Amino acid sequence: MVEILIIIGVVVLVGLFVAMAYNRLVAGKNQVENGWSQIDVQLKRRHDLIPNLVEVAKDYMDYEQETLQQVIAARQGAVTASKSGDRAGQIQAEGMLGAALGKFFALAEDYPDLKANENVASLMEELSGTENKIAFSRQFYNDSVLAQNTRVESFPSNIIANMFRFARHPYFEVPEEEKAPVKVDLR
Repeated sequence: MVEILIIIGVVVLVGLFVAMAYNRLVAGKNQVENGWSQIDVQLKRRHDLIPNLVEVAKDYMDYEQETLQQVIAARQGAVTASKSGDRAGQIQAEGMLGAALGKFFALAEDYPDLKANENVASLMEELSGTENKIAFSRQFYNDSVLAQNTRVESFPSNIIANMFRFARHPYFEVPEEEKAPVKVDLR
């Protein structure tokens, strides 16, 4: 009789462990999805602001049409990637858009009339604020990914993760172009 109670106790403990590990993995997955949703909202806002900024800026930046075309192409690539559902592809496309915007902002500094335009100043301020929100959202997302990936890979929760097909999530990393120091030519 004691042996049966011990076996039942062990089965109950294993069952509780599996349930708790599974629930932690589900909670982590949901937190990662929530983090991505917050990024997605800010990316949508950025995608909506860029055409307005390019439209206003193209009257002032006659000699920089190539840069404007790069921004437009990068935005279109990011919008297309966001519709594909491929998170890694979207992260890469958003990195390219960030690099194109960085180049645009750097060139905009050379156009005093552009910087003085109220519409451009307002749009650039909104876009700058949106970029800050993206950075904060990206940090929250990456923190959530770190916690979830640790759960997915750590023993013994990795056994439960493999049983229920919980996978690692990609980080939203800053592209190499944005990591490089900004070159300023004061001549």
